[in-house]
Amino acid sequence: MRFDLKSFQFVDNERDPDALAVAAADRSLTWAQLRAEAGAWADAARRQGVAPDVPVAIYGHKEASFFVAMVGALLIGAPFVPVDTIYPPERLRRIVEIVRAAAIYDAAAGSFTPAEGAMLDERGLAYVMFTSGSTGDPKGVQIGRESVGLLGDWMLGSFRLGDAPVFMNQAPFSFDLSMYEVFATLGSGGSCVLNAREQIAAPGPWMARLAEHGITVWVSTPSFAHQQLANRDFSPATLPSLRTFLFCGEPLPAALARKLRQRFPDAVILNTYGPTEATVATTWIEVTDAVLAAHDPLPVGHAKPDSVLLVDEGEICIVGDHVMRGYLNRADLNQAKLYTYADGRRAFRTGDLGQMEEGGLLFCRGRMDDQIKLNGYRIELAEIDEALHGLPGVEGSACAVLRRPDGTAVRLIGFVTGLGGAAEDASLLAADALSGWKERLAERLPPYMVPSELVACQALPMSNNHKIDRKKLIEIYSAIPV
Repeated sequence: MRFDLKSFQFVDNERDPDALAVAAADRSLTWAQLRAEAGAWADAARRQGVAPDVPVAIYGHKEASFFVAMVGALLIGAPFVPVDTIYPPERLRRIVEIVRAAAIYDAAAGSFTPAEGAMLDERGLAYVMFTSGSTGDPKGVQIGRESVGLLGDWMLGSFRLGDAPVFMNQAPFSFDLSMYEVFATLGSGGSCVLNAREQIAAPGPWMARLAEHGITVWVSTPSFAHQQLANRDFSPATLPSLRTFLFCGEPLPAALARKLRQRFPDAVILNTYGPTEATVATTWIEVTDAVLAAHDPLPVGHAKPDSVLLVDEGEICIVGDHVMRGYLNRADLNQAKLYTYADGRRAFRTGDLGQMEEGGLLFCRGRMDDQIKLNGYRIELAEIDEALHGLPGVEGSACAVLRRPDGTAVRLIGFVTGLGGAAEDASLLAADALSGWKERLAERLPPYMVPSELVACQALPMSNNHKIDRKKLIEIYSAIPV
């Protein structure tokens, strides 16, 4: 049995209905159970006003019911809006308000909370994924059902994942990287092993769980895989079935790829690239010893089938039917970022700097703006700036990024004015100078967007074009006496 990504219905095939479909943090489901529970969920959701083109928010972490709800929404034709528990209640409330969901489904409680409910202007969407927004509000990326069909075709047709692959899933469902595992599992009739944060925090039992389920495909950001290298159980001896590493969400360092090649010599390493607006990813390359010998930094690969890659005045542009249908209620952004290609298909200006070699091999060279990636999460620094500005007594604010020598982001540093200090004599904010600042920010921002430190200064340095000079902020931070 599998779930067809064209008709969005369960179909029978040679896969045993009693085979494992989902191994979640709380319980497991066979394919027959997934079909039965998704159908029952769809019936319950319809009674809450969920309908074709009327979105439903799904709130939770790694419960089996979260997976069931996503499939149930696909059965109905209702766009699902995944929101992980990592997000504070205020952000959940704002997302539901923006998307005008018919209901919020709490996956842990197994219950619905009614909400406004309205049909979206865009019809035939599979999901709406919210990302960090420069205005202080998250922005909704609208992904069509045709786009997830193409995602499944690409993964199952090009990645050589084998029959009934078993995916390791750890990225929150509100991080579009996880859509790799969701749709490839459904389309292939394979299995998805969901791993909650508390399970991952216990490395020994966690690795044993992955081994028990025989994972064949590891999907994560490079940073997450790098963290596992310190664990001796992260090896072929413990994970003998693991044959593919699938990376996305941030640059793959050549040094990490070399370590993985040494640790897992028989495994395939796939490096992929693409923004949320292009249905997870658009490029791919198998990182072989020959690729490692020829390139550092590594390329992000060639365009996937049925898509076009362009580098226009240094900016990477993506063309294809996998490009989003636009940002929800953001005509201004749609006008700036979307255009129609010569063949009539949607095209997206990514804001990423790129370089393309002869033959179409693409290299990503960073950003044109203040958007960053931290541990795979896409963050608009302007959204953090605004949250910092909301702290009591703060007159000016900005966030800057501390980076490794290879350019990857390590952590966020917040800077505020109005609380004392001087730019040339800046200081880390004393705990009593602004009591509970992290807790206050956590009411608006998810944990990965809360700065690790706060610096008080008299004024924020400005560049020649009258923008905050974030590089200068890091210089100020580096000069603070330890």
